[in-house]
Amino acid sequence: MNQHHNHDVLIIGSGAAGLTLALSLADTAKVAVLSKSAINTGSTWYAQGGIAAVLDDQDSVDAHVADTLSAGAGLCHEDAVRFTVERSKSAIKWLIEKGVAFTRESNSDDYHLTQEGGHSHRRIIHSADATGKAVHSTLIEQVQAHPDIDIFENHVALNLITQADAGSRKLRASGAYALNRADEHVNVFQAKMVVLATGGASKVYLYTSNPDSASGDGIAMAWRAGCRVANMEFNQFHPTCLYHPKAKSFLITEALRGEGAYLKLPNGERFMQHFDERGELAPRDIVARAIDHEMKRLGCDCLYLDISHKSEAFISEHFPTVKARCLEFGIDITKDAIPVVPAAHYTCGGVVVDRNGQTDLENLYAIGETSFTGLHGANRMASNSLLECIVYAQSAAEHITAKISSVATPAVSPKWDESRVTNSDEDVVISHNWDELRRFMWDYVGIVRTHKRLERATHRIKLLQKEIAEYYSNYKVSGDLIELRNLTTVAELIIRSAMERKESRGLHYSLDHTTLSPIARDTILVPTNFAAQDVIVNAVSE
Repeated sequence: MNQHHNHDVLIIGSGAAGLTLALSLADTAKVAVLSKSAINTGSTWYAQGGIAAVLDDQDSVDAHVADTLSAGAGLCHEDAVRFTVERSKSAIKWLIEKGVAFTRESNSDDYHLTQEGGHSHRRIIHSADATGKAVHSTLIEQVQAHPDIDIFENHVALNLITQADAGSRKLRASGAYALNRADEHVNVFQAKMVVLATGGASKVYLYTSNPDSASGDGIAMAWRAGCRVANMEFNQFHPTCLYHPKAKSFLITEALRGEGAYLKLPNGERFMQHFDERGELAPRDIVARAIDHEMKRLGCDCLYLDISHKSEAFISEHFPTVKARCLEFGIDITKDAIPVVPAAHYTCGGVVVDRNGQTDLENLYAIGETSFTGLHGANRMASNSLLECIVYAQSAAEHITAKISSVATPAVSPKWDESRVTNSDEDVVISHNWDELRRFMWDYVGIVRTHKRLERATHRIKLLQKEIAEYYSNYKVSGDLIELRNLTTVAELIIRSAMERKESRGLHYSLDHTTLSPIARDTILVPTNFAAQDVIVNAVSE
């Protein structure tokens, strides 16, 4: 049966950002956390490399800021970068206090710091090569033990609920409709504050390092609710994902290159020195394009990442997860080079927010990969993402805590209306459209783009959206349909943003506009129902 839940704060998403926020709020507010599936799934759990932070006396905030600005190709917001980096040490301290077991040096109590592409210092704190799992499992344990945090697993958010703020002419977020996958009923979750922490949208591409949950749900819901999005054309393709027919989305951490692994052609030759003086330690966009270029030039299915020149003891100590996973496919990384290909990895754009994570819609926040803070610019630097999750979750928590007592309890929203829909007997439409979407996004809106390819993608996405909208209107919703609908929305935003950028910058590379514009501008898309406009409504739900 349909249920109605009331909380002070509703957090949609259960990764590092969402759980950090929940723990930061739970002593002063009643919190609900929605997780699309089991709480221990999502991108955080699978993050391998680590967290960038200024922890060494030989490092500095200015150096970390400079590296991030350089990687961002002129589009980072320096105030957002400095805000994040200045809080990196305290963010790591908070995680350690929560119990995260980061790797220490062999002969001391000092934490082991590694170096990754784009960084000028060793500043990546990590837990072997499974940092995300170490962070996520610790946060999950804390959240599950807290009496004022309610966790709702297997709940897929459909749409935000908005209503007129008492005494003003502006909309406010007041909850969300969510499908309970267990009984297939749509429930109402209402709250004074709503937070989107749903991760990115890399599942819009055929090949991705992300888990199945990365379908851009928060970005799509915020857009439909009237929030601006920015820089959606900047999709980071991780240079090295395991290439094997039975390996699904397994990332080969960048830390391998940080610790001396070489990228090689099928004949064993290194090639990165021809593309960048930093070689294998060049930023991800350069490395990904170099691999893509060589694969197309040679007509080969993959290239190779080789760390076998390091000792077996070193490899086993630093990369146990990668070693074990590769062995499952008959690849011994202590002796063999690893076959790799680029894959969609991170969404650098997202919902426009301020320093507190506040969106254009009153009482709606977005944090983590869902948001656009200005930190990443045209290319996210390695290991800044988990840092952003912690820093902005804590900042949002401070803002919500200071504000929540003055926010009125929202009016009761109506139940989800299923009276005019039926059960579908043609789910093949969903699977077919899903496959078509991800394939044309990979072919036409991938690592290298052209105007003609983007025009083709524009035509395809309009046809798909029309078909999906008709399906959505007539049949009961399912998890796959919700994700497909959101992915088509996000795909449109990516295509539109790419069409608007008439240059090659960072992660956006166009064969029609290969030069860099002298003026660096964000691509900001504004919905027709822009939430910051004055409006008069009683209640709005899609």
